[in-house]
Amino acid sequence: MLSKILAISGKSGLYKMISGNKNMIIVESLTDKKRFPAYSNDRVISLKDISMFTDDEDIPLYKVFESVKKASAGKEVSLDVKNATAADLQKWFATVLPSFDRERVHNSDIKKVIIWYNILIGSGITEFAPKEEESKE
Repeated sequence: MLSKILAISGKSGLYKMISGNKNMIIVESLTDKKRFPAYSNDRVISLKDISMFTDDEDIPLYKVFESVKKASAGKEVSLDVKNATAADLQKWFATVLPSFDRERVHNSDIKKVIIWYNILIGSGITEFAPKEEESKE
């Protein structure tokens, strides 16, 4: 499912890919359902291509989301990212991903994980692991 969910550099939130061609794709915001084109010069990345640094190896983002889902009992994360201190963010993320690399994972990365997870849950997307047919593509 995360292969069709996109992050666009310079724009907040997450977007679902609707259609596309070689020069642009049509995306829909997961929060307000507005559609607009994203062009080939926009920095667009699929959530399936993102991973988090750990002490051992990089962990795909879907596994991080699965850990967040387990820690929050499938509900939105209640930690307020706007008012949370750096220590609060680090402590919370250590419960979700204990082996995360504390030097390379920044507080802004932790905030993005929380914000993106809450957007996905709020949009009704609760399954993060890739399906068999997606992994064969």
